[in-house]
Amino acid sequence: MAMLLNLRSAKFAAAALSLAALSACSMFSSKDPRFMPAPLADYDAKVAANVRWSVSIGKGAGFGFVPARVGDRVYAATPSGQLTQVDLSSGRVGWTVNAAKQLSAGVGADNNLVAVASNDGSVIAYDSSGNHLWTSQASSEVNVPPAVGNGLVVVRSSDYRIQAFNARNGDLIWSLQRPGPALALKTNIKMEVFDGMVIAGMPNGRLMIIDGQTGAVQWEGVVSQSRGATDLERINDVVGGPAAAGPLLCGSSYQGRIVCFDVSQGGFPVWQKDYSTTAGIVTDGQLLFGSNQRDVVNAFALGDGTTVWTQDGLRNRKLSGPAVLNSEIAVGDYQGYIHFLSRSDGRLLGRVSVGSGAIVSPLVGTEHGVLVQSGNGNLVLVGVN
Repeated sequence: MAMLLNLRSAKFAAAALSLAALSACSMFSSKDPRFMPAPLADYDAKVAANVRWSVSIGKGAGFGFVPARVGDRVYAATPSGQLTQVDLSSGRVGWTVNAAKQLSAGVGADNNLVAVASNDGSVIAYDSSGNHLWTSQASSEVNVPPAVGNGLVVVRSSDYRIQAFNARNGDLIWSLQRPGPALALKTNIKMEVFDGMVIAGMPNGRLMIIDGQTGAVQWEGVVSQSRGATDLERINDVVGGPAAAGPLLCGSSYQGRIVCFDVSQGGFPVWQKDYSTTAGIVTDGQLLFGSNQRDVVNAFALGDGTTVWTQDGLRNRKLSGPAVLNSEIAVGDYQGYIHFLSRSDGRLLGRVSVGSGAIVSPLVGTEHGVLVQSGNGNLVLVGVN
């Protein structure tokens, strides 16, 4: 399970941390087979997976850190404060800067700007050559990678506030706050800036489309609603990033559902399915892929939500967010392995180790292979033949 953050009182904090610790302990030390990580099973290899390059990008890993690909450039940051630009095809380092702060989230980037966020709520922007542009202050700590585009740098802070800064000078343009629950997940969440709009999921189980220039909410859809008697039972955060294909915009939540909305027809739900995930979902335009709380991987038909296949051979291996490649999808696990599954039927096709340390960051699929931000502070490109 993902760890918990955004605790509104010390009482909530103590309870949540105790339960999180107990959950982690049961996952890895309990003799109950329901909670034990599946062993690395034998399989009929259909692809040869290999590390094409690996670059040290600093120290540490964690939720809120995911590589950003812009053309042939990749940007990655680590909690130690290091921000690095790497050439996608060769792995050659273009530049490295140090923010001189402990970072809490990164990276957001477009052709002109790269942004990260620090533990004290600072939003720090650099140009594409690594020159510092500006530093602005969010309302509180930022644990979601900044979304960059259309002249905006957008962050979501731990007080459930979304704020947009002018990409040119860092001036605050607008601020939007939604009521939030007592507890929220610390997991990987991603916002998107697309066609002048900001797409963001919230801890209250809602997915929003916001006008990037004014901060006005243009549409709001319910992915899931809180249920249960306790604050822990009522957690229903929208997790991962939004998955869009054609008129469909899909979101997923913890202790909730996957829902696909038709945003061309007023945003009504086309289909919905009870599903609890901490890793989020991705789509290839035909299928929607995700893993549930027990790390069972599923593929659903994008049009109607029909389950196309299920892969339970990676159960309880604490899978990362998935990435789509040519004929495969890829997921990382708690031991530093990347697993490649068939997009068509979910069969295990190959795997490779990228080093020690759990892979927490979502994987990023590219035409050259899958980008992995490893648990030991490396950025790795893994290809398949």
